[in-house]
Amino acid sequence: MNARAILAKLRHKQTPTRAELAWMAQGLADGAVSDAQAGAFAMGVCLNGLSDVGRVALTLAMRDSGRVLKWNLDGPVLDKHSTGGVGDCVSLLLAPALAACGAYVPMISGRGLGHTGGTLDKLEAIPGVTTQLTETQLKAVVGQVGCAIVGATADIAPADRRLYAVRDVSSTVDSLDLITASILSKKLAAGLDGLVLDVKIGSGAFMKTVAEGQALAEALTKTANAAKCRTTAVISDMSQPLVPSLGNALEVAEVMRILTGSGRGPIVDVAAALGGVLLANAGLAQDVQEGADAVVHAIRKGYAAERFARMLSALGGPVNFVENWQRFLPEATVIRQVSAPHDGYVAKINGEALGWAVVDLGGGRMKQEDPVNPAVGLSDVARLGTQVKRGQVLAVVHAVRSDQADRAAEAVLGAMTLSGSRPKVPEQIIERIG
Repeated sequence: MNARAILAKLRHKQTPTRAELAWMAQGLADGAVSDAQAGAFAMGVCLNGLSDVGRVALTLAMRDSGRVLKWNLDGPVLDKHSTGGVGDCVSLLLAPALAACGAYVPMISGRGLGHTGGTLDKLEAIPGVTTQLTETQLKAVVGQVGCAIVGATADIAPADRRLYAVRDVSSTVDSLDLITASILSKKLAAGLDGLVLDVKIGSGAFMKTVAEGQALAEALTKTANAAKCRTTAVISDMSQPLVPSLGNALEVAEVMRILTGSGRGPIVDVAAALGGVLLANAGLAQDVQEGADAVVHAIRKGYAAERFARMLSALGGPVNFVENWQRFLPEATVIRQVSAPHDGYVAKINGEALGWAVVDLGGGRMKQEDPVNPAVGLSDVARLGTQVKRGQVLAVVHAVRSDQADRAAEAVLGAMTLSGSRPKVPEQIIERIG
């Protein structure tokens, strides 16, 4: 087999065989496939797609390009994954809450992709935290704390690590087949007993419509369940940022306000919906509602905060971060308010445009090798349906330089539509599949 023949098939809208996809995945992992060929493969799949059988084959081939973890614990091994959105920091809230409810959560996460932030980038905004652990270290942290949010080790789905980076810089992020294979290859390699997928739809997500979200949710659940990992997808709304901040340190601050009891919002509803499914499927709750209530209880009573503190300490972070988190998070040098140009209701928010504004500030990557500034971003973003007066704050820009702040302020004004009538705000949880 060779990459040229496989790429030719894709170009002619033919799905490569299971053996060919296995060869391609191994070639991505060991370097036999060149960067140019990896980019061409991603573009071919993005443009012409794979069959259902091909999607499953690619996912399993990428999983099997490295090690598959095995666990010996006294509780179920569970995880969650989001398909990506702006202001989406649910993982930082849910992983410790699930651990407090009796689950073990080896959450293998990724970095920022396109206009959306990455869980690893957010966690690494906390000084000292390292998310790159060996398999032995990961197992030790999960066994002792109950949860660990980490990057994939060199041995976990190495084909995905290569393809993930290529997708981000080759404009092939929004492919149903590549999203499915990327998400599930890492999750299945983690040796899970159960998985829940948060499929985002709306202006701040990769999938914009309910139909697109349903298609992705069905592809993910069908593929994961075919691999014998009990999986459910929850379709949730991303027509506005999930928390009113975008940017790594700013989103960590939102999570800390909730964990320490001074913040609330729709992020708790999403965490409860996802956690409820996981706990019910794993037998740690009688039904989804009881599981959701258990997650909220763990957050409100401080049990999740305690697990989060222990996890941070195990990952090299400050031992007293939860008690003094304001001291540790980096702050931008230029802070600028963006004011409403006229009276009205916030009727529409272009979340993708806000996400790209944060990338332009330095809070994400335009190229694979770009550094990420954890301090920059947007905060105090007005919610859909909010009535504002002329001059009232729509958002606050956190930047390094004034020219960057100017561009971000323009982007915010372009992304937020004010109307004379109050809009209908979508339900946060739309549907459950699988």
